[in-house]
Amino acid sequence: MSIATIWVLAEVADGKPTTTSLELITQARALAGTVEAVAWGPATAEIAGALGEYGATTVRDIGDIGDALPGVPVAAAIAGAVSAGQGPDAILFPATYDGRDIAGRLSAKLDRPVLTNVVGLSDDGGLVSQHAIFGGTQVVTARFTGEGPGIFVVRAKSFAAEPSGGAAAAVVPLAGGETGATNTATVVARHVEERSGPKLDEADVVVSGGRGLGDKDSYAMVEELASLLKGAPGASRAIVDAGWVPYAYQVGQTGKTVKPTVYLACGISGATQHLVGMKNSKNIIAINKDQDAPIFTVADLGIVGDVHKVVPKLIEALKARG
Repeated sequence: MSIATIWVLAEVADGKPTTTSLELITQARALAGTVEAVAWGPATAEIAGALGEYGATTVRDIGDIGDALPGVPVAAAIAGAVSAGQGPDAILFPATYDGRDIAGRLSAKLDRPVLTNVVGLSDDGGLVSQHAIFGGTQVVTARFTGEGPGIFVVRAKSFAAEPSGGAAAAVVPLAGGETGATNTATVVARHVEERSGPKLDEADVVVSGGRGLGDKDSYAMVEELASLLKGAPGASRAIVDAGWVPYAYQVGQTGKTVKPTVYLACGISGATQHLVGMKNSKNIIAINKDQDAPIFTVADLGIVGDVHKVVPKLIEALKARG
């Protein structure tokens, strides 16, 4: 195997590694002889079991960073290891707020480029990445030609998270690096958006609404249908920009990437920006009164009709079934 070691940035939410982190570890173990995770926080040892189960042999623990923004201390610690000759061949970062921040700062510290918006990774005598461009209509490949490590920022749902049955990863400290005055920003408050049901990017069923709903009040039926299907409500960028729903609901290139078993698009025309975020769903159902809407080009089942008539009927049928 030409790639000896890959590090994966392991983010934690609700006391466990995020799904995206596990997706990256899963893919990394198919590409490298050794996969190690980089994590931080007061209880890194508690996630070592989960990280090991998906293929990480070691967790490099930066430790508790308190209320500091992760970007500065985490990038500094990784840069310190690389400068000391202890770095990997490649580092994979999830395309999250913290992941992108850390990758960018690491790039500046090491004076090395970053490959972003990665949707695929393969070994071809070295790590090769695939990138969706022009709204996902084309895919290009890229690789690093200079000295390592390669820095890759990977979109969520690009790979499946699959456990390997490995033992708990060994936890070893990763020394902090030089941060200087850049580490003075602190988090003064945290707010968790209220929701019921599964997270949008982890739901098995997603029901999304678009501009075809007509008005903000009509989005309530999208939420009701999602609740009855034990799924999560989503939205197109158009109605997020219009202020009908929060940004956290947005599916698409500049929103969440989802890959549910069932994706139900209600009144969404199917702009390329939206399709990028959901076209890999297992089963796509589209409801739109325009039979020429682009959403039908990716739909497994298309219903040409008014969402104000079709969706209430679906809700009625589900309630009748109990």
